[in-house]
Amino acid sequence: MNKNSSWFSRLAKSAELGAETPLLQPLVEICGDNRLLIENHMGVTEYGCERIGVRVRYGCIRVSGCGLRLCHMSSHQLLIRGKISCVSLSREG
Repeated sequence: MNKNSSWFSRLAKSAELGAETPLLQPLVEICGDNRLLIENHMGVTEYGCERIGVRVRYGCIRVSGCGLRLCHMSSHQLLIRGKISCVSLSREG
């Protein structure tokens, strides 16, 4: 196990994610109807005030609503704010 893998394993254990949770699996956190955080994304595929698409390892997460905006984006996470009405996952075959 390399240094990064052991660091991720320790982090997963401390966060109580368990050994069955694959590393770098997308994590989506919804806070109310106006904030959504996505970790371990692979980029934005669609961007508009009513719909935002985000690529993840096995598909695409689509967020629909009104007044949507991308407030923060780094290589590991992104934050979407606005009035969220729907979050969906489309899996790639």
